[in-house]
Amino acid sequence: MSLRSAPAVGIDFGTSNSAVAAALPDGSIRPLPIEDAHTTLPTALFFRDEDQATFFGRAAMQQYLAGEEGRLMRSLKSLLGSSLIDERTAVLGEAVPFRDILTRFLSELATRAEAQLGARPRRAVMGRPVHFVDEDETRDAAAEAALADCARSAGFEEVRFELEPIAAAFDYERRVTKETRVMVVDIGGGTSDFTLVRLGPDRVAQTDRRSDILATTGVHIGGTDYDRALNLARVMPLLGLGHKGGTGREVPSTVFFELATWHLIHRTATPAALRAVRELRFSYSDRQLHERLTRIVEGRHGHRLAHAVEAAKITASSGGHAAAIDLGEAESGLFATIEPPELALDLHSLLNRVAACALECARVSGTMPDALYLTGGSSALKPFQDVLRHTFPDVALVEGDLFGGVAAGLAVASRAF
Repeated sequence: MSLRSAPAVGIDFGTSNSAVAAALPDGSIRPLPIEDAHTTLPTALFFRDEDQATFFGRAAMQQYLAGEEGRLMRSLKSLLGSSLIDERTAVLGEAVPFRDILTRFLSELATRAEAQLGARPRRAVMGRPVHFVDEDETRDAAAEAALADCARSAGFEEVRFELEPIAAAFDYERRVTKETRVMVVDIGGGTSDFTLVRLGPDRVAQTDRRSDILATTGVHIGGTDYDRALNLARVMPLLGLGHKGGTGREVPSTVFFELATWHLIHRTATPAALRAVRELRFSYSDRQLHERLTRIVEGRHGHRLAHAVEAAKITASSGGHAAAIDLGEAESGLFATIEPPELALDLHSLLNRVAACALECARVSGTMPDALYLTGGSSALKPFQDVLRHTFPDVALVEGDLFGGVAAGLAVASRAF
C-alpha cells in the first residue's frame, strides 16, 4: 500500500489519556476504540518483572494496582521539553532511553488503530500544546522535534502537528450554526491552552484557517499539577512534609516532591532512595511520621498513592462531598481527606494562574469570546469552572467532548494530507 493510500489519523497524545480518530472516505470522523470499547487509552505502561510482559492503558494500571512486581510509567508527555527525554531509565533490568518508551507507546496506538481500520496508519496529525515549555522557544521546538522523531520511529512516515486547542475548535465547529467567536479551553494533564478562534458553518471548507485564529496562549499547568498540589497539601504532611525535627529544621523535602509528582515517583523506588529515607530518621523528632514515610517508600506505594489522590480529586469535585484517601500502607487505619472547600483552597494559586492565561488570550485578541468551549478531562474540575465563571461572568461555558474532541479535530486536519 502506498503512503498516499494508507490511512491517516489524528493522534491526541495526552499526559493522562491518549486518543486516535480517523477521517473516513464518506467524510465522517470516527473516534477509534483502542481499549475494548473505550476511545481513550490512559497514557501508561507497566513492565512486569515476572515474564517481562508489557501492558498499556487500563491494563497497565490494573497490573500495578493488583500488586504485580514491575515498573509503572505514566505522564510520558511530561518528559517532552525536559532534560529527561534524552536520558535512560531502568526497565526490566536494562537502561532504556525514554525516547524508546514514548516510541513504544505510539507504536501501540498505531497497532490498535490498524485493528480498527484494517491497515496500519502511516500518516498522522499529532496534537501539541501551545507551549511544551513556557517562555523558552528553543526547548519548545526541541520537544516537538523529539515527539516527531518518536512518531516516525513508531512507523508514521509523515507527521504533522496542530495545536490541541485548534483541533478542539475544528471539532466544535461542526456543531455551530452561525459565525461566532469561541475561546477553546483545553485543560489536559500537563498543560492549559487557550485559543480564541472565529468559527462558522461557512468557514468549515476553508483549508487555510490562520486568519481565523485571533489569539493563542498557554501555560504549563494541568491535571497532574493539581494532583501534586493536593498530594503535597493533604497527604505528604502525614508522612513528614513540613515537620521540624529536634534541631528546629524541617525534614528535607525532596522525597515528598518526588512522591507527589507522577513522572518522578520512580526515583523513590531505588535502593539508594530507600537508604536516604531511612537516614532521614535523624531529621525527625516524631518517629511515627518517619515510619509512615519509610513504609511507603519501602513498599513502593508511590504510584498507588498518587492514583488515590487523583481519584479523590475527582470525587470531591464531582460528588460535592469529602473524599477519603486510604493511607493504610503507611499506617493501618490512616486516612487523608479532601473536602470540596479544601479542593478549591489548595488549587487556588494554580487555578488563578490558568484563569489569568485565559484572560490574557482575550486581551491579546482585543475581543471577548461569545462562548468558552471546554475540552480536556481537567476542564471538568468544578473549582476550575467556578474560577472561569468569575473571570468571564457574561460568557457561556460549553462542555465539549472532554476526552475525544481533540483527536476528532486532528482527524479533521488530517484530510489535508
